Amino acid sequence: MDFIAGEIIPINKPYTWTSFQIVNKVRYHLSRKYGVKRFKVGHAGTLDPLASGVLLLCTGKATKRIEELQSHTKEYEAEIMLGATTPSFDMEHPVDATYPYEHITRELVEETLKQFVGDIAQRPPLFSACKVEGKRAYDLARKGSDMQLAPKQIRIDSIELLECELPKIRIRVVCGKGTYIRSLARDIGFALNSGGYLTDLVRTRIGDYKLSDCITLNSFQEWLAEQ
Repeated sequence: MDFIAGEIIPINKPYTWTSFQIVNKVRYHLSRKYGVKRFKVGHAGTLDPLASGVLLLCTGKATKRIEELQSHTKEYEAEIMLGATTPSFDMEHPVDATYPYEHITRELVEETLKQFVGDIAQRPPLFSACKVEGKRAYDLARKGSDMQLAPKQIRIDSIELLECELPKIRIRVVCGKGTYIRSLARDIGFALNSGGYLTDLVRTRIGDYKLSDCITLNSFQEWLAEQ
């Protein structure tokens, strides 16, 4: 493999690591291998720190393919806690409100999920990397802003209910670019006349790159030495 000319490296991003930290780690090992101080590495599609799974890294001239790769269909498995909400729509922040969930049944969940399939408008979380007048939304959120971001058009190809052990549910989502699974968790909760926030998220596929194809961060250095 010619990493200087350009390669795509599928990494299984571990929980709590940021996508930027993964890029830095891989860049460090590539720089050492080739003796190059400024090794060109980028990622195609950010994963939140509290998420794991497929993260595509591009090196060299392959960084020109980042936009193309970001447009590929993505697949996720997500666990949602019903009956409560958090400001960030995940476990980064503590619960800020609780709601009844005793009325929710598996049948109601399955019926409700159908309304989120197709082209829909979704409001991104304020705790996100979206830009508002040149500033990152999460910077505004951390300063105490409670503004609402404008909804964006997204596409969800399918949602499958994998587990239903109320108040938790686990779903598989196949979707297009720009979909926030955290926002989906919140919206599903509200559609069930309750609340909802994300407790686990794994990206299992980007285009043809599957989780089973990915290199773990712990084994990356050894894998690189064999290339």
